[in-house]
Amino acid sequence: MEKSTVQKFRLGVFVILGTALLVLASYLIGNRQNMFGQNFTIETVFKNVNGLQKGNNVRYAGINVGTVRDIDMVNDTLIRVLMLVQEKMQSHIKTDAIATIGSDGLVGSMIVNIVPGNGIGPLVQDGGRITSYSRIGAKDMMSTLNVTNENAALLTADLLKVTTSLRQGKGTLGRLLNDTTMARNLEQTIYHLRRASGEADIMFRELNSLAKGMKGRESIANVLLTDTLSGRRVKEILVNLEASSKNMTEVTRELDTLVKGLSESSGAFNYLTQDTTLVKRLSVTMKNIEEGTAKFNENMEALKHNFLTRGYFKKLEREERKAAKNEDNSP
Repeated sequence: MEKSTVQKFRLGVFVILGTALLVLASYLIGNRQNMFGQNFTIETVFKNVNGLQKGNNVRYAGINVGTVRDIDMVNDTLIRVLMLVQEKMQSHIKTDAIATIGSDGLVGSMIVNIVPGNGIGPLVQDGGRITSYSRIGAKDMMSTLNVTNENAALLTADLLKVTTSLRQGKGTLGRLLNDTTMARNLEQTIYHLRRASGEADIMFRELNSLAKGMKGRESIANVLLTDTLSGRRVKEILVNLEASSKNMTEVTRELDTLVKGLSESSGAFNYLTQDTTLVKRLSVTMKNIEEGTAKFNENMEALKHNFLTRGYFKKLEREERKAAKNEDNSP
């Protein structure tokens, strides 16, 4: 009888403790799943949930604020995720927040991370939707890494070929690395280029100074460049010079033709300029004429003093004085 009572007591204690543990576990699980608090729902759409399941945690700025309530396929490319979030967080989460899927540690379960936006959007409402960002899955990352490794292997092989060619002195770079003469020539070329660049810089500075001087209002260059009246005058001068040049060319051509004709013809001019005997005769004739003229003057002077003709010459002188006097008295 006593043994049966002890067994019943133990059974009762075990049932009470089991019930208490069950209630406590239910409370903890329910509290973890936000089943007993005041909550509101937010949804978002992903292209790939990367193994996300119902009941996984939802974090906002690194703080657990809710759980994943439901996951539905919208179509063949979109997946809707419904999140149950504590109501007290409704005053913090705005519509410009972004939802991403991550992992709780390296090998932990998947979670939904809500990242705050710029803070300029309105507060999210119950049943509202926020923007999502789908990260690359591990499988896609491994595929990308595989392609990257293959490309790196090909690149390494090509680099090995290039390095071998350079060491053997093949190609332009190989010759530059191994040929000291070419290296010195290249150094001299660079020196000359640097020197030419310096001289060009000096020339440009001088041209700049010259251009600044040309901008002066009283400078000839500025007048020619800006004064339209002076420009027209210069243009007219150039046209007249061109016309004068053409006329001078024509005159020169005609003179050349005339001189050529005189030199090649058999006329009197060519005869006078080429026949030296005739020139001598003309010189003697001119000398005789001068001598005859002098003697004629002497004879005329002698006639003036001769008593037979002296009266005639005096009469001529009186007539000349009378004619000159009449000319002076005429109005």
